[in-house]
Amino acid sequence: MQEGRAMSSGADAEVIRAFQDSARDLLRQESPLSRLRALRGTLPGFERATWSKLAQAGWPGLLVAERHGGLGLGLREFAAIACEIGRHPLPEPVIAVGVQAVAALNALPPGGRRDALLADIAAGRRVVGLAWQESARQLEYEPPAAALTARPDGDVLNGRKQWVYPAGADGWLVVCRRGQEPALCWLAADTPGLEVGMHERVDGTPAATLSFHDVALDGDALLAHGAAVEAAVAAANGQTRVAQAAELLGIALQAHDLTLDYLKTRVQFNRPIGANQALQHRMVDAHLQVRLAQAVLQDAAGAAEVAGADFQAWAARLKSRCAHAALHMTREAIQMHGAIGYTDECDVGLYLKRALHLCSWLGGVQENRALALRYWRHDGAGDAGAPDLPPEPPESDAGIDWNAIPEEAFRARVRSFIRQYYPEHLRHPPQRLHWNDMRPWYLALARKGWLAPAWPREHGGMALGPERIIAMVEEMEAHGVARMPDQGIINIGPILIRYGTEAQRRKYLPRIIAGDHIWCQGYSEPNAGSDLASLRTEAVPDGDDFVVTGQKIWTTLAQDATHIFMLVRTDKTAKKQAGISFLLADIKTPGITVRPIRNIGGEEEFCEVFFDAVRVPKENLVGELNQGWTIAKALLEFERIFVGSPAQARYALNQLRRVGEAAGLFASERFQAMYAASLLDVADLQSLYAEYADMVKRGEKLPPSVSLLKVWATEVYSRIAMQVVEAAAEHGGDAGSHVAGDTRITPAGRLYNSAITTIYGGTNEIQRNILAKHVLGLPA
Repeated sequence: MQEGRAMSSGADAEVIRAFQDSARDLLRQESPLSRLRALRGTLPGFERATWSKLAQAGWPGLLVAERHGGLGLGLREFAAIACEIGRHPLPEPVIAVGVQAVAALNALPPGGRRDALLADIAAGRRVVGLAWQESARQLEYEPPAAALTARPDGDVLNGRKQWVYPAGADGWLVVCRRGQEPALCWLAADTPGLEVGMHERVDGTPAATLSFHDVALDGDALLAHGAAVEAAVAAANGQTRVAQAAELLGIALQAHDLTLDYLKTRVQFNRPIGANQALQHRMVDAHLQVRLAQAVLQDAAGAAEVAGADFQAWAARLKSRCAHAALHMTREAIQMHGAIGYTDECDVGLYLKRALHLCSWLGGVQENRALALRYWRHDGAGDAGAPDLPPEPPESDAGIDWNAIPEEAFRARVRSFIRQYYPEHLRHPPQRLHWNDMRPWYLALARKGWLAPAWPREHGGMALGPERIIAMVEEMEAHGVARMPDQGIINIGPILIRYGTEAQRRKYLPRIIAGDHIWCQGYSEPNAGSDLASLRTEAVPDGDDFVVTGQKIWTTLAQDATHIFMLVRTDKTAKKQAGISFLLADIKTPGITVRPIRNIGGEEEFCEVFFDAVRVPKENLVGELNQGWTIAKALLEFERIFVGSPAQARYALNQLRRVGEAAGLFASERFQAMYAASLLDVADLQSLYAEYADMVKRGEKLPPSVSLLKVWATEVYSRIAMQVVEAAAEHGGDAGSHVAGDTRITPAGRLYNSAITTIYGGTNEIQRNILAKHVLGLPA
């Protein structure tokens, strides 16, 4: 049994903030950057007096059980401290001792010297490291060459360990072998026959090489042998990756804030350099990487325990994302600071160097991507589920709280329902399907009560939390379920729930659920796409009606719709946004003409909709007159969170995996690296999406930063779609589909579909402008 708590997923936010605040105050007081500069290249590279103060604050013993004098807390709390260390770099080896060494000891059977070492670490009496690595590129436990040999007077150790931290320890836990099984022993730094060589890391931290020459062990130096040793190394390195990731995130955050302040205050050509759009977009992209790293750190899924494939995959994924964020942000910081950023007097260089050190200790971006893929593939990731599932009843289970049942049970029921009721011939379609194709599936979901997973129960929804919504999406994507005509579900339904009258909700919501009303969206016009406030379609009051005249364009599947919700101008004298209203109309109303537009793939996915003196009842006005812009922005938020969902990217990723498996591409390291990067990009999108989906569920207003979702989701989707084309080789240029495993795939069709996602809902360039202004506060 491993001691201490793991991720403390239920840790109170106030407690975490208290740890952060306390750590920030201590670091500012005890370790300014001038001290870091002074200690670079020295031995042992840190100060014992400061270490004692850190021990008094409980840092080395945070993961040590209370019975050994520690705080008995978890990685969440340690990550809060490590993030502040990233912001305020500390030369003392808190992670090497307080996580790597402690985690290894926690994983061992209790008793004897093991307990004494934990007590000494917690009290600050000993600085202890873990010596496990023998060669470059070693990320996981491998049978060591360093070996114990039995002699009449006791075991002796011979061999060597490299990249050992901390170099100036009082002793090390040494991984070796005893016969054919692994062993772990304790060696004090002054043990005869132990030679300690040191070399400087790029940030000034010393690393040790330990050479053992007939080193005799004392009676209780052997701490463990057998499988427990391998488990201890895995636990130590997995937990260390989490702590390193938190420090890397702190580095990224500090470099981000320093650079953002510089962009706002540095003046060239009589204006702040942050007013330059090219720099704004680069800063937005760097900010996005930092936010992704934050989302993954806060996502404790799979990290409830400090052992097993789920935790190791999550730790590697987290280290990879935070390493990428820190390296990207610090390098951008140097570029945006200009020549001063290249000097040692500028602080951003210190953060880049520290990031380089952490990224080459237990692997950086690429190595941890590969490690995460190895654990996920070994753990059966991507499997569509067991083939023998009990039949799922077609009728509604209104009394079930789907958020309360175990996730695997929920997934199993979703898989069973999909296999029973989703038409086999519609799996993995290369283009958007029409209402006639999807009607049976739509109605099956409606009968089951699963059509509107995010809607409240009182309106016919499932009231699912973000995790369950994502689970449902994953199961549907794995099976190849096509997207339905869903504007009623994802857009107008939530708008009516929030802004509609009770009469409008009674009239429209049940008919959406029943499949009687199929909606389309009338927003864009020929001269009002991204500049939506320039729309000209006019609604003039006339008695009990509005008379609508104008044109909408790029209206998805309007030829299948029964109703349209639209923005119309109701006051031409007001400012552009102030004179707009939100109106509902039956598409069969006289004067409405729908004309399909053929897209690049030859499909009639979009339409023009013309309004020629169309009479629409005033009762169809949603919200107040001339207040439609408020509703429009809310709907765009819903649209951006929908477009920002992992659904489309996961769909493309599933196709990439199937193409790769069918063609034997996973034997190629290049393909594995590409797939691992895309796999983690989608997983990290999922973590970020869950934050915003949870806001929607709580009824909170979505902030402007939701545009981050739209940018990342669509660009990841587009990139993976292109990877599918490349992986399909000759089939990538075929107009028709081909079969990869049990999946029919049309690579070009998927690529066509991905191209439009970066345009609709406001182009990604517009989203970056929004983020630069409203999230980062950069000058116009």
